[in-house]
Amino acid sequence: MISSALINRQSRLAVLGLGYVGLPVALAFAKKIPVVGFDINEERIKLMQQATDPSRELSASDFENADIIFTSSVNALKEASFYIVAVPTPVDEHKVPDISLLLKASKTVGQVIKPGDYVVFESTVYPGCTEEDCVPVIEKLSGLKAGIDFKVGYSPERINPGDKKHTLENVVKVVSGSDEEAAEQIAKVYSLVVKAGVFKASSIKVAEAAKVIENTQRDLNIALMNELSIIFDKMNISTSEVLEAAGTKWNFLRFYPGLVGGHCIGVDPYYLTYKASELGYISRVVLAGRHVNDAMGNYVAKKVLQHIIKYNGNIKEARILVLGATFKENVTDIRNSKVADVVENLESYYLNVEVYDPNACSADVKHEYGFELVEKPGDNYDAVIIAVSHDEFCHLGDAYFAAITKEHGLIADLKGIYRNKISKRAYWSL
Repeated sequence: MISSALINRQSRLAVLGLGYVGLPVALAFAKKIPVVGFDINEERIKLMQQATDPSRELSASDFENADIIFTSSVNALKEASFYIVAVPTPVDEHKVPDISLLLKASKTVGQVIKPGDYVVFESTVYPGCTEEDCVPVIEKLSGLKAGIDFKVGYSPERINPGDKKHTLENVVKVVSGSDEEAAEQIAKVYSLVVKAGVFKASSIKVAEAAKVIENTQRDLNIALMNELSIIFDKMNISTSEVLEAAGTKWNFLRFYPGLVGGHCIGVDPYYLTYKASELGYISRVVLAGRHVNDAMGNYVAKKVLQHIIKYNGNIKEARILVLGATFKENVTDIRNSKVADVVENLESYYLNVEVYDPNACSADVKHEYGFELVEKPGDNYDAVIIAVSHDEFCHLGDAYFAAITKEHGLIADLKGIYRNKISKRAYWSL
């Protein structure tokens, strides 16, 4: 049995892709069994060999007492018998799923997999991707047959960057396998590290679908809040006060408006609608939610522009400060950050924009979005947009914002952290 071989240290477990998902998984298993951590980025490998998480999510102590080899060598993977694939699955500029890294990882597994081995995919995919796209690649390169020579499974990742409470160990893990034996063995392996327990889905497709709708559900609920925020703004009604009142009902779901980016909520729905369109069904509800959320950057920029036109008039001389560039609070990750949409739209109106984020890397932002970060905020701004609620931004206060803005300045607080706390300047929130 594969679980016994790993526990008895007769073989290693391998994790392919050591990003914000793969590295925590690899280190968790490495406290229990021997692990190979594989990534094609040699610079990241060097950092991890020095007990440093390139994503700055884990501390040096998380690397202690871990039986793990960090490598970019494919040959090192031959020591493993259980492979976990945790590579990114983004969408391209046309919102079409990009599974190129997933297929590349499948090719890598195909070069090293042996009879009796297991491979489990954790990357977000559309239902059917594991068996229809990935498995044939492994079979072609290995000459082996899935279900006969090796077993396959899917276990959707539930890692939440910046969240120290809902960790791998503390969240129920959904697992699935190509047959009952595979599902049982995969469940036993994950049970080594997941204290919250595992849930065996009836099939790989069910597990894939469960993952993709978890974030689709959140996306749609936030889209509703964003649309309500736009409507209530036209009515001069406070959205937060409406939600507070409605929230007194026992079954009202508490969601809030805001920018929806990142590599989960802002991406996963497109995997579902892509597969649906392949099958001849064009999504209406899911894509409507995506349309609303994707348009929020432009909506915010227009609200700020309207204020500046009203109180300044000279757009080309107006200065805007944006606080935050990452996709969510207290993380370093800038992938699919919708703050970039706000900046892009502001600049399209010829406004001068400065962006400050103590957590993000300016070079990465420049490479990804074409603008740099300032080392520290200046002053004399016409507007300040609090785009991300980093801890560093949550205790600045009314006096601080008054000091760095003109008298007609606007404080656009997208997360509502200063609601009812700003009196010296104009205030607006979603």
